[in-house]
Amino acid sequence: MLFAGIGDLIPLYALYSLLFADHGLGTGQISALFAIWSTTAFLLEVPSGAWADTVSRRALLVFSGVLLTAGFAMWTLLPTFLGFALGFVLWGAAGALKSGTFEALLYDDLAARGEQASYARILGYTRAASETAIVVGIVGATPLYLWGGYALIGWASVGFAALHTVIALSLPSAPKAVSANAVDELEEEDAPDSLVAVVQSAERDESTIAARPFVRYLSMLKTGVGESIRISAVRNGVLLGALLFGITAFDEYFALLAEEAGAATAVVPLLVGVTVLGSLTGSVLAGRTEGMSGRAMAIAVGIGGVLFLGGALVAGLAEHRPSAVYVLTGLGFTAIGISYGIVYNAGVVAGARLQDAIEGPARATVTSVSGLLGEVVSLAVFAFAAVVTTWWSMSVLLAILGACILPIAVLAPMWLPAKVVEQVDST
Repeated sequence: MLFAGIGDLIPLYALYSLLFADHGLGTGQISALFAIWSTTAFLLEVPSGAWADTVSRRALLVFSGVLLTAGFAMWTLLPTFLGFALGFVLWGAAGALKSGTFEALLYDDLAARGEQASYARILGYTRAASETAIVVGIVGATPLYLWGGYALIGWASVGFAALHTVIALSLPSAPKAVSANAVDELEEEDAPDSLVAVVQSAERDESTIAARPFVRYLSMLKTGVGESIRISAVRNGVLLGALLFGITAFDEYFALLAEEAGAATAVVPLLVGVTVLGSLTGSVLAGRTEGMSGRAMAIAVGIGGVLFLGGALVAGLAEHRPSAVYVLTGLGFTAIGISYGIVYNAGVVAGARLQDAIEGPARATVTSVSGLLGEVVSLAVFAFAAVVTTWWSMSVLLAILGACILPIAVLAPMWLPAKVVEQVDST
């Protein structure tokens, strides 16, 4: 949890949209930067997942931290469109290396202890630590901005990213978990022959595997993608997780919504912080909601969509009512924060169900496939935003994105993998 917490204690998270705008970039250019970010993650997501299934997951997380540190340094030293773009390439690569890798490492460590059932709860706490750090970083951005402007915020972010990299060295190096019944179950589920073969090969001599790392890499890549496509429970979990993750790309526009409504720059981090408190709460509650049915998730996510839509419109009214700017933005961002918490909670639960559904050895690859599809959704959000904001306001854009949450609620009962009930071995 310390690893996740320090890694997100980044003041720039609160103001980078405004950083771009204050350096002369328009909404279209900002959306282009977000697209570069997502495209980088898109191209590297699955290959990095297979890499994490082949080499040390801890080492990849350390490398991810190095790239993240370099990205924020690039923004601080070269605050131009080119500098921001290069920084996003580094950040996107760092995110791709971490995505799937950390979840797989956590699940493997719990599996080694015989505590897989705790995954949703621990992941929720880890995400909560991350969100808490984001809140602290966001709130801290206000005094940092007042004392030293964007430069101080940038160097503080570089420092925390570097500390995050050092802490990654303390993570465990757990053996990769493969279900003891994986081969039999996968054969019953009409899995591809390559998947069964790789599961069986997981028990072979490790020296033979190490001697052919590239062959193992290709096998893991093929196995993970194959399981994501052919096994229905895994496929559904991958798709649902991707939608719940991808739609949250709307959070990149929260700061711009607050600014458009008339909030002062120093107050914007506090309003964005309200939404992060929502995601923090959703994370903490994941241990309590992990057993929810698909129908319950549908109802919750549906309510979240309505709240998000309404909150965006209420916040947008502040632009035309200067005397009530902070009342309306406060109400609007509170509704958005509650919605964000609901969607975030659903995403954690869906992610935990996906981990339980995975049977083969390519756990990080399968998780990365979901991340890849999530990036596709994010790219669609950014492209949509670039077009819509040409004619309409930021509040209308976010209201439309809030409405897009509703179809996800409809799909939840069909796509949420069933909760695995552990059975005691009587033999």
